[in-house]
Amino acid sequence: MKRVIRIAGYTIAAILIIAILFLAYLRFSPLPDYEPGEIPVMTVDVTPERVAEGHRISAMLCQGCHFNPDTRKMDGKRMVDVPEFFGKFYSANITQDPEHGIGKWTDGELYYYLRTGIRKDGHFSGVMPNFPKIADETVLSLIAYLHSDLPEVQPSTAPSQTCEYAMLGRFLKHFVIKPKPYPSSPIPLPDTTQTVAWGNYLANDLYACYGCHSGSFSTNDDNNPPNSNMYYAGGNQLLDLEGKTIYSVNITPDTETGIGNWTPDQFRKLLKYGLRPDGTPVSYPMIPHSGLSNGEIDAIFAFLKTVPPVHNEKFHAGMTHR
Repeated sequence: MKRVIRIAGYTIAAILIIAILFLAYLRFSPLPDYEPGEIPVMTVDVTPERVAEGHRISAMLCQGCHFNPDTRKMDGKRMVDVPEFFGKFYSANITQDPEHGIGKWTDGELYYYLRTGIRKDGHFSGVMPNFPKIADETVLSLIAYLHSDLPEVQPSTAPSQTCEYAMLGRFLKHFVIKPKPYPSSPIPLPDTTQTVAWGNYLANDLYACYGCHSGSFSTNDDNNPPNSNMYYAGGNQLLDLEGKTIYSVNITPDTETGIGNWTPDQFRKLLKYGLRPDGTPVSYPMIPHSGLSNGEIDAIFAFLKTVPPVHNEKFHAGMTHR
C-alpha cells in the first residue's frame, strides 16, 4: 500500500513539475515569428473605383479597430472589446507615415501581409484577421484606399503600441493561431448570381461573421469555419465599450432561438441600421453595416438560411445584449 502511495506521489509531483515547466515556457518564451515566403513584386493601380471600394470595405472591416476617434486617423487604439483573459491589444498605425505607419511598405508587402499576417521581418500579427480567401481585386482595393488622399490615412506620427498577451493569449499564439497560407492561384470576385455562394463568401471569407457569432474565438476554425464550435449559434464572450461582458447571439435558422422566422426586410434593418425586429438597437460590438448593399445583405441572409440550425435558448437572437 505504501508503495502505491509513493508511486502516486511521484506521479503527481512529475505532473506538477511538467505543468510548471509548460507554464514557464508559455510565460517567458518568445512569441513565434515566421519566415515569410516570396513577397510579390507589384504596383497597385490607385483608381477612383478601387479607392471607393476599399474605403467602403474598410469602414466595415478595418476602421472599427484602427480608427482613432481622438486623432480622426487610422493610427490605432486600445481594442477595448477584446476580453483581458486574452491580454491587452492595440491596433497598429496604418497611416502613410513612413516611420510609424506603412509609408515605407511596398504594395507587395502589404498584399502579402493582408493575405498571411506575416510582415517582411517575419513578425506575425496573430490578432489582426488575415484574408487568404478574399478576391484579389478586394485586396487591391484595400491597398488603393491606404494609398489614397482620404484624410484618415494621411501620415500620423503616433507610434503603434505593443500588445500584451495574457497566458491564454500566449497559448493561442504558440499553438492555435497560425499564419494563413498564401493563395496558390488567382482568386476572382464571386459570382453574384450564385446567391448562397456569394453570401458564404461575404459572411465567412470577407467579414468573418462566424468569428463573433460562433461559440468562442479559441475554438473557431478559420481554415474551415463550419468546424467552429457552435457555428453561428452564438455564445462568444465579448466586451462592450464600457468593458462589460456581452455575448454574441444565435443567427442560425433555428425558428425558436435563431433567425429562422425573420424576414429579409427584418434582416436588412438589422445589418444596415442596427435595429432588431422589435425596434430595439443592437449593442456594441455589433454595429450597423450601412455600406452593405441590399443585394449583399440578401445574399448573407440566404447563406445563413443554409447553416445547420442550432437551438440555443441561452443566446437566442432576441437577446437585448448581442
